Amino acid sequence: MIRTSLTLINWRVGLLLSFIAGSLFWLFTLDPIPQNPAYHAFADSGSWFGIPNTWNVISNVPFLIAGFWGVRMVLSLKDQRSYTGWLVLFVGICFVSFGSAYYHLNPSNDSLVWDRLPMTVGFMGLFVALTGEYVGQKWIRILLVPAIVIGASSVLVWHLTDDLRFYAWVQGMPLGVVAIYLLVFKSAYSHTWTLAIALSAYILAKVVESYDVEVFDMIALSGHSLKHLLAATGCFLLVSYIQHRRPRQNA
Repeated sequence: MIRTSLTLINWRVGLLLSFIAGSLFWLFTLDPIPQNPAYHAFADSGSWFGIPNTWNVISNVPFLIAGFWGVRMVLSLKDQRSYTGWLVLFVGICFVSFGSAYYHLNPSNDSLVWDRLPMTVGFMGLFVALTGEYVGQKWIRILLVPAIVIGASSVLVWHLTDDLRFYAWVQGMPLGVVAIYLLVFKSAYSHTWTLAIALSAYILAKVVESYDVEVFDMIALSGHSLKHLLAATGCFLLVSYIQHRRPRQNA
C-alpha cells in the first residue's frame, strides 16, 4: 500500500517536472520572439478627462481592489501553511494595477517593463503557493525567492535582448502547473473549483486580448480593456478561494 502511494506521488511529480522542464526546453528550440511594435497600438485610444487611453488605464482599478482585498484576507488567515506565496501574489496584483496604468498612459517597451514586472512576481507567487498546498509546505521556503528572481529576470532578459521566450514561459508555466494540480493532484483544501474558474477567466482574458479591435467593434469596449476586467475577475476568484476554502481532514 505504501509503495503504491509512493508510486502515485512520484508519477504526479514526474509529470509536473516534465511539464516545467519540457515547456522551457521547447520554447528555446524556437527562434527568438521579438516584441511586436504593433502591440502598443490599441484599438481604444480615446482620452477622457485628460487621461490618455482612458479605458485601458482605469480598467486596472479592479486589480488594486482585488489585490488589497487579497492581502487583507491572507493576513487574517489562521491556517498560514502557504501564507507567503499568497501574499506575494496579491501584493504583485496590487502593483500590476499601478504598473499597467502607468504603461497605458504612454505605451512603449520601456513603460511595459513596469507592467510586466509585477505580473511575473504575482505569477510566481501563485506557483509557489499552490506548490506548497499540492506538493508539500517545505517547497514554499525552497522555491519562493528563486521563483521571484526567475520571474523578475524574465522581464529583464526580454528588455535587454528583445526576446520574449523566457517571459512567455514565466507567464505560461504557472498556468499549466495550476491545470496539472487540479487534474492529477489532491489539494489540502476544499473549493478548488474556484481555482478552475479563475484559470478559465484568465485564459479567456488572453483570448479577447488577441481580438482587441474586433471586440471593440462589437461592444465598444476594447479587447484589451476587457482582458483587464476578466483577469481581475480571476484575481477576485482567487481571493474567494482563500476566503471560503477549508482544510481537508485527510490532507
